[in-house]
Amino acid sequence: MTAYDPHRSFGLVVHDVARLLRKRFERRAEGACPTRAQWSVLVHLSRQQGINQATLAELMEIEPITLVRLLDRLEAAGIVERRADPADRRARLVYLTDKAERPLAAGAALALEVRREALDGLSPAQVAGLMDMLMHIKGNLLRLEGTRPGDATAEDRIHA
Repeated sequence: MTAYDPHRSFGLVVHDVARLLRKRFERRAEGACPTRAQWSVLVHLSRQQGINQATLAELMEIEPITLVRLLDRLEAAGIVERRADPADRRARLVYLTDKAERPLAAGAALALEVRREALDGLSPAQVAGLMDMLMHIKGNLLRLEGTRPGDATAEDRIHA
């Protein structure tokens, strides 16, 4: 067994890469719509329309009040709408509106630019291999967690 190297710790490196990607997106999106946080909401909703607010906050790993503030801004801009949950009158279900198309496209374009920057110097085959490995790891972890409803999207289950 090799000695532990904190600079090459898998979990820390993955965490650092994710943090740096978020930071780069935030810097590039300054003053624009969507912000990184708004983009995250929109992407989650594009994967799972009609999700309830509590589950969305859990999936995004943010506090419910933080999500409410984000949704308030997005709803005021006409990008999302909240509807009463017919199964639970206390809950609200969140949907994208037709106005979400433009910020989704803008966020996707920015995400692709940040991705290109991050993957600079890697060949298309290396990028494909990296994605295959990450999807495999994600699948392993989802299986270990038992993927309860709301833990993973249909896409997560397909790629797992």
